[in-house]
Amino acid sequence: MTATTSNTAQLSAAGVSIWLDDLSRERITSGGLVTLIAEKNVVGVTTNPSIFAAALTNGESYAAQVKELAAAGKNVTEAVFEITTQDVANGCDIFKGIYDSSKGFDGRVSIEVEPGLANDAEGTIVQAKELFAKVDRANVLIKIPATIAGLTAITETIAAGISVNVTLIFSLARYRDVINAYLAGLEKAKAAGIDLAGIHSVASFFVSRVDTEIDKRLAAIGTPEALALKGKAGVANAQLAYEVYEQAFTTERAQYLLAAGANKQRPLWASTGVKDPAVLDTTYVVELVAPEVVNTMPEKTLDATFDHGVIVGDSITGSYAAANKVMDAIADQGISYAEVTELLETEGVDKFIVSWNELLETVTTALEASK
Repeated sequence: MTATTSNTAQLSAAGVSIWLDDLSRERITSGGLVTLIAEKNVVGVTTNPSIFAAALTNGESYAAQVKELAAAGKNVTEAVFEITTQDVANGCDIFKGIYDSSKGFDGRVSIEVEPGLANDAEGTIVQAKELFAKVDRANVLIKIPATIAGLTAITETIAAGISVNVTLIFSLARYRDVINAYLAGLEKAKAAGIDLAGIHSVASFFVSRVDTEIDKRLAAIGTPEALALKGKAGVANAQLAYEVYEQAFTTERAQYLLAAGANKQRPLWASTGVKDPAVLDTTYVVELVAPEVVNTMPEKTLDATFDHGVIVGDSITGSYAAANKVMDAIADQGISYAEVTELLETEGVDKFIVSWNELLETVTTALEASK
C-alpha cells in the first residue's frame, strides 16, 4: 500500500478532504504533522477548546513560551491567546503549499472564538477579527458556532473578507440558516468591493453526537423496532445535510454569487470518532463519502480509516430516500428531532466552555509556576 493507493488516498480521490481534528506544539515541532500529510493524505487541521486544553495539559513543549509570557506579566487570557494563535500560525505555515495548490480550499487550520461568546454576536465578531489579525495567515479559518447569535457573526465576519468554519451544526434547519448567513455575508462583501474568490467557508455538521443522544433514547424505549434504529441517525442526518448543500448552491441567489467568483461553503463532517463499540470505527468516514466534503478526524479514526477503511466511492448521493425513512422511523418512536438537536447545541457550547475553563486553569497554574 503506497501513499497513492492507501485507503486515505482513495478517500481523497473520491472527493473527501481529510483534515486532522487535533493540533499541539509537539505535533508541529516533532514533524508528526508533516508525516501525516505525507503518509495519510491529511490536508488540513481543526482545533477547538478541548483540543488545546489537552495539548496544554500534556505538553512540555509550551514551557518556554509560558515562562516568557509570565515574565512579560501577561494574564491568563492574554497567554492563552498568544499560545493558541502561535500553534495555529505555525500549522498554517506547514500547510501553505497545500493551500496554494488547492486554491484555498484545503491547507486550512481552524481556531475557535472563545466558547463563552457563543450567544454574543458582537463579541464574536470582534474576536474573530482579532484572531484573524493575530494569526496573520491567509489559510486560517475562524470557527464560529452555529448559534442564533453566531449566525449574525458569521455574516459579518464573511462580509469582512474573513474565511469561517461554522461549528456545532446539528439540525438541517439550522444548517439552512448557516448557508443563508454565508450567502448574506458574501453579498455584503461584494457590495464592499471585496474579492469573493478569497473568501472560503466550511459548515461543520456533527455526526456521532446525534447517534449518542438518539441511541440513548431508543435504548430507553427498548422495543425491537427501536433497537433496530440504533446507530443510524447520525449518518442519515448527515446524508440529508448533503442534499441541503446540493440544493442550496443551485439557487439563483447562490449561482449569482458563484458567477461573481464566490466559493461554495463546503459541508464538513465533524464528531466522526465512533462512540459506540458496536459501531464500526470507520462508519462516519466510509458512509459519508461524496465530492466536495471535508471529514475532520481524530487521529484514532484517521488510523482506522488508513488501516481498514473500505472506500467504495460516493456513499451519499442517492441515499436521501433511505435516510428520510430512517429519520421518519425515529420520529415514529416518539423521539423529537428538534428537541434532540437543540439539546446537542446547548450541550456542545457548555462542553466547550468547560474545556475552555480547564485550559485557563492549566495556563494559570503554568504561569504561576514560571514566576
